[in-house]
Amino acid sequence: MGPTASGKSALGVEVARALNGEIISADAFSVYRGLDIGTDKPDVETRRLIRHHVVDVVEPDERYSAGDFVAAADTAIADIRHRGRTPIVVGGTHFYIRALLLGLFPSPPRDPALVNRLNEQWRRDPARLYGRLEAIDAEAAARISPADRQRVVRAIDVFETTGLPMSAHWRRHLQRSRYQALLTAPLLCREILCARIERRVDIIFASGLVEEVNQILASGVSHDAHALKAIGYRQVVAMLEGRCGLSTAMSETKVSSRRLAKRQLTWLRHLREGRLQWVPPVEDG
Repeated sequence: MGPTASGKSALGVEVARALNGEIISADAFSVYRGLDIGTDKPDVETRRLIRHHVVDVVEPDERYSAGDFVAAADTAIADIRHRGRTPIVVGGTHFYIRALLLGLFPSPPRDPALVNRLNEQWRRDPARLYGRLEAIDAEAAARISPADRQRVVRAIDVFETTGLPMSAHWRRHLQRSRYQALLTAPLLCREILCARIERRVDIIFASGLVEEVNQILASGVSHDAHALKAIGYRQVVAMLEGRCGLSTAMSETKVSSRRLAKRQLTWLRHLREGRLQWVPPVEDG
């Protein structure tokens, strides 16, 4: 586990080599085919040496849920164990990891009319709707990206429908873990983490992120596809639509990445899945 750019993938590979393991990706955007550069997927050589699961499993215009991830991860874990190897879950989508370990709480029924109204409010002013979520459920807001329309709308829908914030439903649902898991995260000081984020953004743009987004759009994927809401991708889409220039897209990607890291660290500080072991990061190079 851990914040973006902290070295989770490198740590996962090191552990997999040491423990005869295979990696299960817990990343909400690495599931999409074609989203390679911006999601920092492992390269071909790494995936040849260490088998990776739950990567490149759906097209960018498809939806993929936490429930889909749990089903795929359960299957992969059983297969890996059957072959006498060690399953290692690696990723920064901590909600996926929580769902895998604690299960998903029974989802309250949706109010279609309310959801439609909330979606319309999002279309007019996303920041205002996210501010409403912060007011009614600060704990959930700290863990949900301000750009994640689906989860913002769902959290407000749950509150309005049940009278309880989403975070209260999470707490009610807590139970014994479905797996016996050792939870680890690389430990970096804030200054080093921010520097790594800056460097990663520079690298993904220099490696062809804009060209990758152009290819995805040219394949017929809508600008509004959920896959293109990922950090970096949505900023490039805004640039291609003429709403900003390249330098702004890069700077906004860095800002969004730092905010994501802050939310991820908040999640880890309030972890309920078990005791987290902070470990030294794998050295670069």
